[in-house]
Amino acid sequence: MICIRKVWLAWLSLPHCHGGCAEVDSMTEAVAGESFLMGCISCKRREEVQAQTTVDWHFRATGEEEYIHIFHYDHPHPNTLHEDFNDRLEWQGTMGSKDVQIGAIFIHNVTFNDTGTYRCTFQRTLFLPLDNEYITVEKEVELTVVAEGPLTIYLKIMMYVLIVVLQLWMIVVLIHCYNKIWAEHEARDARKALRAQKLALIKE
Repeated sequence: MICIRKVWLAWLSLPHCHGGCAEVDSMTEAVAGESFLMGCISCKRREEVQAQTTVDWHFRATGEEEYIHIFHYDHPHPNTLHEDFNDRLEWQGTMGSKDVQIGAIFIHNVTFNDTGTYRCTFQRTLFLPLDNEYITVEKEVELTVVAEGPLTIYLKIMMYVLIVVLQLWMIVVLIHCYNKIWAEHEARDARKALRAQKLALIKE
């Protein structure tokens, strides 16, 4: 989880940004049983303008037509709104400010039922001198849940390769030890035969 957060923060330093904010697309493949960072960024065009933003997340499962409202954030209160996601959603967006530009959330303990389309909606109010301006920004993430991630598969392959290499190494070691023991056995027999010959010569 710490690594994911570091990667997420690093994305914000990309060159195509507005005042330190970069609109980076979310990852789209989660691993069942693990946590997944659902990214959503809406950069404000004019940083000098004060603003207040709320963020809503909706979910439409694969094969369904209707979206369900699963999460609402209105600084400083994150609220999970659907029982299927109770205790599984964690706010990872802008902290400490009503001017939200990062609306990311963590989905913990991902299941195959989480596969589908997620819609992230920013409702932003810009406080302008003459009149307030209201802006709505929507972004969608198509999430696929898999049994194992590429890294997990890679680690398993490496484990199997390591097991095979260790087995071959053990076979080589056993052959070497066998040859060494056999050589010592033959040398011992040769010494016995030599001693027997010397004893026979002495008796004669």
